[in-house]
Amino acid sequence: TSAVLQHQLTGHVLVAEDGPDNQRLINLILGRAGLTVTLAEDGEQAFAKIREIEAAGGSVDLVLTDMQMPVMDGYTLATRLRETGYMKPIIALTAHALAGDREKCLAAGCNDYTCKPIQRGQLLEKISVWLGQVQAMAKTTV
Repeated sequence: TSAVLQHQLTGHVLVAEDGPDNQRLINLILGRAGLTVTLAEDGEQAFAKIREIEAAGGSVDLVLTDMQMPVMDGYTLATRLRETGYMKPIIALTAHALAGDREKCLAAGCNDYTCKPIQRGQLLEKISVWLGQVQAMAKTTV
């Protein structure tokens, strides 16, 4: 096991994923790692939930979004979040590991991406790295 899995993670992750099986799997993995998870079935729902959480004084520390979803896809979600000032990490979840996909995700405003099927260790490692950056930034802005 990697060093990441030895410590509990802290933070609030919003997961935008339209597949119920993937929702359950990601919720389980992240929940066991100590993270607070909010699920959304599409980008529009995710965008609304982030706004609600922020309006209530909370914060979403990281967004994990499937790129292929109905209603509003992950590319549009990432772009809209960036346009409205959301500065925290966005990790794309994609079934396509083709050349150009990474660039397309990054161009939309994502910081990183991971492929399906979900690899537990890899997912937690990426989330840990990005949450570490969020927490480091929070310390410098206080």
